[in-house]
Amino acid sequence: MGSLDGKTVLVTGAGQGIGQSIAVEMARQGASAVAVADLNEKTAHETAELVRAAGAHAETIVCDLRDGHSIDEMVTRTARRFDGLDVLVNNAGVIETAFTTEPDRRVDSLSEEVWDAVYQINLKAVWLTTKAAAPHLRRSTRGPAIVNAASVSGLTGFPDAPAYGVTKAGVIHLTKVTAVDLAPVRCNCFCPGVIETPLTRDHLAAAEDPAALEHELTAPQLVPRLGRPDEVARLACFLASDDAAFITGASYVIDGGALAWLGVRD
Repeated sequence: MGSLDGKTVLVTGAGQGIGQSIAVEMARQGASAVAVADLNEKTAHETAELVRAAGAHAETIVCDLRDGHSIDEMVTRTARRFDGLDVLVNNAGVIETAFTTEPDRRVDSLSEEVWDAVYQINLKAVWLTTKAAAPHLRRSTRGPAIVNAASVSGLTGFPDAPAYGVTKAGVIHLTKVTAVDLAPVRCNCFCPGVIETPLTRDHLAAAEDPAALEHELTAPQLVPRLGRPDEVARLACFLASDDAAFITGASYVIDGGALAWLGVRD
């Protein structure tokens, strides 16, 4: 038996990286159904096939998280298709470079257009999806829970990503107030550090010296390597499971120890 036996799950941003790993791990740990939501239909279908191979029913949903109507349709379709909803994973997120190639992305130079785009996806969409899912989660009798994707960037400052950091800090606090307002529906979030996703690999590959950049990214960590999406997925599954039944309103850092000290490895 798995820790998520019989649960119906909706995962946003599930087309690749951490979101894909969460969707598949949910199935491996016993979820009966996983709705795979992403803006990219092709990658969403690929994840859905992996979910089915892992033993769960799957539904591919194309959703634009900058569109409130699309969010409502995503949640409604999930609940109708699987007769309810037990777990919501607000995983989708973007950084400034998804919308601009400008090298200067500081707080005093970032465009309002880019700021708004990051805000809409990283924070407003988390609220809107939670709002749409709340009635279904309240009706659930299978340990309803919300798991949000935050970031270490929401806990400390990093250069050239002001909108990302601010919105992830907002997700951390939204997690707390959601836990209060929706109790006994639980809500927690995870805060990853540098994880080996396709976006991370693309970022490294574009560097003049990929090895040097990877060392720079991982040097503040006590565990000297990139994190893996499956490691984050197992944390997300724990927070969604009945094993975490007494945990709500909490933030879990998964960053190889980067925020545990002020040092940099040689």
